[in-house]
Amino acid sequence: MNPAGKPGKSGSLMPVEVALARLLEMADASPIHDRERLPVAQVQGRVLADDLVSTLDLPPWPNSAMDGYALRVADWTGEPLVVSQKVYAGQAPEPLKPGTCARIFTGAPVPAGADCVEMQENAEVLENERIRFIEPMSPGQNIRPQGQETTVGELILPAGTRLGSIEQGLAASLGCAELDVVRKVRVAVLSTGDELVEPGQTLGPGQIYNSNRVLLCSWLQRLGCEVIDAGILPDDLAITRARLGELNDVDLILSTGGVSVGEADFLGMALREAGELSLWKLAIKPGKPLTFGHFRGVPVIGLPGNPASTLVTFALLAKPYLMRRQGVKEVEPLKFQVPAGFDWPKAGNRREYLRGRLENGRAIIYKNQSSGVLRSAAWADGLVEVLEGRTLISGEYVVFIPLSEILN
Repeated sequence: MNPAGKPGKSGSLMPVEVALARLLEMADASPIHDRERLPVAQVQGRVLADDLVSTLDLPPWPNSAMDGYALRVADWTGEPLVVSQKVYAGQAPEPLKPGTCARIFTGAPVPAGADCVEMQENAEVLENERIRFIEPMSPGQNIRPQGQETTVGELILPAGTRLGSIEQGLAASLGCAELDVVRKVRVAVLSTGDELVEPGQTLGPGQIYNSNRVLLCSWLQRLGCEVIDAGILPDDLAITRARLGELNDVDLILSTGGVSVGEADFLGMALREAGELSLWKLAIKPGKPLTFGHFRGVPVIGLPGNPASTLVTFALLAKPYLMRRQGVKEVEPLKFQVPAGFDWPKAGNRREYLRGRLENGRAIIYKNQSSGVLRSAAWADGLVEVLEGRTLISGEYVVFIPLSEILN
């Protein structure tokens, strides 16, 4: 039985949500269990392999939230208090002498016996190191309590968290010098077709430069993947078989150019011979044709060949699949609604992802939405989602997906 299933009756279009759910189901069935231990400074973009649990209270002791004076509120009767000690960050203070106050600085431990810190702006310095307080005060004021941020045994980051600068800093604040992370997912990227020529070479009749592989290799590296550049597959079945056979130590083969049932679709022929292949027709524009299958047990995702189609289908389908293979749970990009700054008078039967950007709080779209125009994505800062069967007039709300959400 084909694990990818079928999109329904012949000729029907598969909703984007169904395609994503099936890809994630297959990703869940083949998680990457291998891990490596790295210095915390080197885990940017990697996926946490184990729960990060706090081994200490943070802060470890009550400390001052600002520069000022520590005192016991009950000792203040309205008369000035004498400064009995100064407490700097990194010092261990003496217990506060009754009836006095302590000069204290931000982050310094609060002396035992003090229950309040008054900011220096509300204090008047008098002669003989006496301090007059001019505002009412209350216990706990301007004191960060012990364990305010974390307590011993508390779950801080669950396994499957994709680590960024903030997570690295949080781990460092808990004293973690190293973290266990999921090993990099290994992705082989190839393009298909005699019409493709590498940049720098001379174009022949009917040929175009191959932009998709450069786009995908760069994107995958930003996602923390180990990329194997498998080059261009010519329209030759024997070479296709041989090249695929060399890719036996990867987690995914990612192709562009699509696979169909045409006479020149040699990648599809090779997959059908030595594995399994499902061709999905998606209710999405750009990016209708998508393939999923296996070659000798290695998963294969075939993206459509037009550059904008490659971008959209990788962002919405292939990237979530790769993240889920590494254990990331929340894999869909952040979306939010904004007013449309354009009209969309003709409803389509596929969900459209228009290259657009925000101007004055409204989403505007690039003038040419052809799937072959990669320039539209360079101009844009996001994708504007227009649901199937919907028309729009300027001012109505649409869903906007920032490119920063899908590129990183």
